[in-house]
Amino acid sequence: METASHLTMVKKNVSLRETVTLALRAAVISGEMKPGEVYSAPALGKRFGVSPTPVREAMLDLAKEGLVTSLPNKGFRVTEVSDEDLDEITALRLLIEPPTVRQVTPLIDDAGLARLRQMADAIVGFAVAGDLIQYTEADRAFHIAILEYSGNKRLVALISELRAHTRLLGLAPLAAAGTLQDSAQEHVELVELIAAGKAAEAQELMTVHIGHVRTDWARH
Repeated sequence: METASHLTMVKKNVSLRETVTLALRAAVISGEMKPGEVYSAPALGKRFGVSPTPVREAMLDLAKEGLVTSLPNKGFRVTEVSDEDLDEITALRLLIEPPTVRQVTPLIDDAGLARLRQMADAIVGFAVAGDLIQYTEADRAFHIAILEYSGNKRLVALISELRAHTRLLGLAPLAAAGTLQDSAQEHVELVELIAAGKAAEAQELMTVHIGHVRTDWARH
Protein backbone atom coordinates (compact mmCIF):
# COMPACT_ATOMS: atom_id res chain seq x y z
CA MET A 1 0.00 0.00 0.00
CA GLU A 2 1.35 3.42 -0.95
CA THR A 3 1.33 5.44 2.25
CA ALA A 4 2.61 8.89 1.31
CA SER A 5 -0.53 9.72 -0.66
CA HIS A 6 -2.78 9.25 2.37
CA LEU A 7 -1.84 12.70 3.63
CA THR A 8 -2.13 14.63 0.36
CA MET A 9 -5.88 15.18 0.17
CA VAL A 10 -6.14 17.72 3.00
CA LYS A 11 -5.96 21.43 2.23
CA LYS A 12 -2.64 23.15 2.69
CA ASN A 13 -3.95 25.45 5.43
CA VAL A 14 -4.66 22.45 7.67
CA SER A 15 -1.95 21.70 10.22
CA LEU A 16 0.10 18.51 10.06
CA ARG A 17 -1.52 17.34 13.29
CA GLU A 18 -5.00 17.81 11.80
CA THR A 19 -3.93 16.14 8.58
CA VAL A 20 -2.57 13.11 10.42
CA THR A 21 -5.70 12.99 12.60
CA LEU A 22 -7.93 12.85 9.52
CA ALA A 23 -5.85 10.07 7.98
CA LEU A 24 -5.71 8.03 11.19
CA ARG A 25 -9.43 8.44 11.83
CA ALA A 26 -10.14 7.19 8.33
CA ALA A 27 -7.74 4.29 8.84
CA VAL A 28 -9.62 3.27 12.00
CA ILE A 29 -13.06 3.58 10.40
CA SER A 30 -12.10 1.67 7.26
CA GLY A 31 -10.42 -1.13 9.19
CA GLU A 32 -6.94 -0.37 7.82
CA MET A 33 -6.07 -0.11 11.51
CA LYS A 34 -7.63 -3.24 12.96
CA PRO A 35 -9.95 -3.25 16.01
CA GLY A 36 -8.25 -4.48 19.16
CA GLU A 37 -4.70 -4.14 17.83
CA VAL A 38 -2.09 -1.92 19.46
CA TYR A 39 -0.16 0.60 17.35
CA SER A 40 2.87 2.66 18.34
CA ALA A 41 3.44 6.26 17.23
CA PRO A 42 6.87 5.49 15.69
CA ALA A 43 5.46 2.60 13.62
CA LEU A 44 2.52 4.68 12.42
CA GLY A 45 4.87 7.56 11.68
CA LYS A 46 6.86 5.34 9.33
CA ARG A 47 3.67 4.08 7.72
CA PHE A 48 2.36 7.57 7.02
CA GLY A 49 5.70 9.15 6.23
CA VAL A 50 5.80 11.59 9.16
CA SER A 51 7.60 11.85 12.50
CA PRO A 52 6.14 10.17 15.62
CA THR A 53 5.24 13.48 17.31
CA PRO A 54 2.24 14.53 15.16
CA VAL A 55 1.08 10.90 15.15
CA ARG A 56 1.18 10.76 18.94
CA GLU A 57 -0.72 14.06 19.16
CA ALA A 58 -3.28 12.85 16.62
CA MET A 59 -3.80 9.58 18.46
CA LEU A 60 -4.40 11.49 21.69
CA ASP A 61 -7.09 13.44 19.84
CA LEU A 62 -8.65 10.17 18.68
CA ALA A 63 -8.47 8.84 22.24
CA LYS A 64 -10.63 11.79 23.35
CA GLU A 65 -13.14 10.76 20.68
CA GLY A 66 -13.12 7.18 21.95
CA LEU A 67 -11.69 5.71 18.74
CA VAL A 68 -8.55 4.43 20.46
CA THR A 69 -7.36 3.79 24.00
CA SER A 70 -3.98 5.03 25.20
CA LEU A 71 -1.77 2.33 26.73
CA PRO A 72 1.19 3.82 28.65
CA ASN A 73 4.58 2.73 27.28
CA LYS A 74 2.88 0.58 24.64
CA GLY A 75 0.90 2.71 22.21
CA PHE A 76 -2.77 2.92 21.31
CA ARG A 77 -5.37 0.18 20.99
CA VAL A 78 -8.11 0.63 18.39
CA THR A 79 -11.52 0.53 20.06
CA GLU A 80 -13.81 -2.29 18.98
CA VAL A 81 -17.40 -1.47 18.01
CA SER A 82 -20.15 -4.07 18.48
CA ASP A 83 -22.93 -4.93 16.06
CA GLU A 84 -25.36 -3.36 18.52
CA ASP A 85 -23.38 -0.11 18.40
CA LEU A 86 -23.48 -0.11 14.60
CA ASP A 87 -27.23 -0.78 14.66
CA GLU A 88 -27.80 2.23 16.91
CA ILE A 89 -25.48 4.47 14.87
CA THR A 90 -27.17 3.50 11.61
CA ALA A 91 -30.66 4.00 13.06
CA LEU A 92 -29.78 7.53 14.16
CA ARG A 93 -28.21 8.40 10.82
CA LEU A 94 -31.30 7.14 9.00
CA LEU A 95 -33.50 9.34 11.17
CA ILE A 96 -31.42 12.44 10.43
CA GLU A 97 -29.59 12.36 7.11
CA PRO A 98 -32.21 11.35 4.50
CA PRO A 99 -34.82 13.97 5.55
CA THR A 100 -32.06 16.57 5.82
CA VAL A 101 -30.97 15.86 2.25
CA ARG A 102 -34.57 16.37 1.13
CA GLN A 103 -34.71 19.64 3.07
CA VAL A 104 -31.49 21.11 1.67
CA THR A 105 -31.91 20.02 -1.97
CA PRO A 106 -33.52 23.35 -2.99
CA LEU A 107 -30.80 25.29 -1.14
CA ILE A 108 -27.76 23.98 -3.05
CA ASP A 109 -26.77 26.43 -5.80
CA ASP A 110 -24.71 25.86 -8.95
CA ALA A 111 -21.42 26.53 -7.15
CA GLY A 112 -22.36 24.04 -4.47
CA LEU A 113 -23.32 21.45 -7.05
CA ALA A 114 -20.01 21.90 -8.85
CA ARG A 115 -18.17 21.34 -5.58
CA LEU A 116 -20.22 18.25 -4.74
CA ARG A 117 -19.67 16.81 -8.22
CA GLN A 118 -15.93 17.22 -7.79
CA MET A 119 -16.06 15.53 -4.40
CA ALA A 120 -18.22 12.68 -5.74
CA ASP A 121 -15.85 12.10 -8.65
CA ALA A 122 -12.92 11.99 -6.21
CA ILE A 123 -14.72 9.33 -4.14
CA VAL A 124 -15.17 7.19 -7.24
CA GLY A 125 -11.50 7.64 -8.10
CA PHE A 126 -10.37 6.51 -4.66
CA ALA A 127 -12.70 3.50 -4.90
CA VAL A 128 -11.23 2.49 -8.25
CA ALA A 129 -7.72 2.88 -6.81
CA GLY A 130 -8.65 0.86 -3.73
CA ASP A 131 -7.39 3.63 -1.43
CA LEU A 132 -9.62 3.04 1.59
CA ILE A 133 -8.18 5.80 3.76
CA GLN A 134 -8.71 8.54 1.20
CA TYR A 135 -12.06 7.02 0.20
CA THR A 136 -13.30 7.10 3.78
CA GLU A 137 -12.21 10.68 4.41
CA ALA A 138 -13.58 11.90 1.06
CA ASP A 139 -16.90 10.17 1.82
CA ARG A 140 -17.06 11.88 5.21
CA ALA A 141 -16.33 15.30 3.71
CA PHE A 142 -19.01 14.81 1.03
CA HIS A 143 -21.76 13.93 3.50
CA ILE A 144 -20.83 16.75 5.86
CA ALA A 145 -20.76 19.26 2.97
CA ILE A 146 -24.39 18.40 2.16
CA LEU A 147 -25.56 18.49 5.78
CA GLU A 148 -23.96 21.90 6.34
CA TYR A 149 -26.59 23.42 4.06
CA SER A 150 -29.06 22.78 6.87
CA GLY A 151 -27.38 25.51 8.92
CA ASN A 152 -27.71 23.26 11.96
CA LYS A 153 -24.28 22.99 13.59
CA ARG A 154 -25.46 20.51 16.23
CA LEU A 155 -26.84 18.20 13.56
CA VAL A 156 -23.54 18.30 11.65
CA ALA A 157 -21.53 17.69 14.82
CA LEU A 158 -23.74 14.74 15.80
CA ILE A 159 -23.42 13.05 12.41
CA SER A 160 -19.66 13.66 12.44
CA GLU A 161 -19.45 11.93 15.83
CA LEU A 162 -21.64 9.02 14.74
CA ARG A 163 -19.57 8.51 11.58
CA ALA A 164 -16.35 8.55 13.62
CA HIS A 165 -17.61 5.60 15.69
CA THR A 166 -18.65 3.58 12.65
CA ARG A 167 -16.53 0.66 11.46
CA LEU A 168 -16.65 -0.22 7.76
CA LEU A 169 -14.65 -3.43 7.77
CA GLY A 170 -16.36 -4.62 4.61
CA LEU A 171 -14.74 -1.93 2.47
CA ALA A 172 -11.50 -3.87 2.02
CA PRO A 173 -13.19 -6.98 0.55
CA LEU A 174 -15.29 -4.77 -1.74
CA ALA A 175 -12.18 -2.92 -2.92
CA ALA A 176 -10.36 -6.22 -3.49
CA ALA A 177 -13.30 -7.51 -5.54
CA GLY A 178 -13.45 -4.29 -7.56
CA THR A 179 -17.03 -3.55 -6.50
CA LEU A 180 -16.47 -0.64 -4.11
CA GLN A 181 -16.96 1.76 -7.01
CA ASP A 182 -20.60 0.64 -7.21
CA SER A 183 -21.21 2.17 -3.79
CA ALA A 184 -19.05 5.15 -4.70
CA GLN A 185 -21.17 5.82 -7.77
CA GLU A 186 -24.16 6.47 -5.50
CA HIS A 187 -22.52 9.79 -4.55
CA VAL A 188 -22.55 10.86 -8.20
CA GLU A 189 -26.17 9.77 -8.56
CA LEU A 190 -27.12 11.71 -5.43
CA VAL A 191 -25.60 14.93 -6.77
CA GLU A 192 -27.51 14.56 -10.03
CA LEU A 193 -30.79 14.04 -8.17
CA ILE A 194 -30.11 17.17 -6.13
CA ALA A 195 -29.23 19.10 -9.31
CA ALA A 196 -32.53 18.00 -10.86
CA GLY A 197 -34.44 19.16 -7.78
CA LYS A 198 -35.64 15.63 -7.07
CA ALA A 199 -35.67 15.97 -3.31
CA ALA A 200 -37.81 12.90 -2.56
CA GLU A 201 -35.63 10.69 -4.76
CA ALA A 202 -32.49 12.09 -3.12
CA GLN A 203 -33.91 11.22 0.29
CA GLU A 204 -34.66 7.69 -0.88
CA LEU A 205 -31.16 7.18 -2.29
CA MET A 206 -29.56 8.47 0.91
CA THR A 207 -31.63 5.93 2.87
CA VAL A 208 -30.36 3.11 0.67
CA HIS A 209 -26.81 4.46 0.83
CA ILE A 210 -26.65 4.61 4.63
CA GLY A 211 -28.16 1.13 4.77
CA HIS A 212 -24.90 -0.25 3.38
CA VAL A 213 -23.32 0.47 6.78
CA ARG A 214 -25.06 -2.62 8.16
CA THR A 215 -24.78 -4.79 5.05
CA ASP A 216 -22.05 -4.65 2.42
CA TRP A 217 -19.77 -2.19 4.24
CA ALA A 218 -19.87 -4.00 7.57
CA ARG A 219 -18.97 -7.51 6.43
CA HIS A 220 -15.51 -8.85 7.27
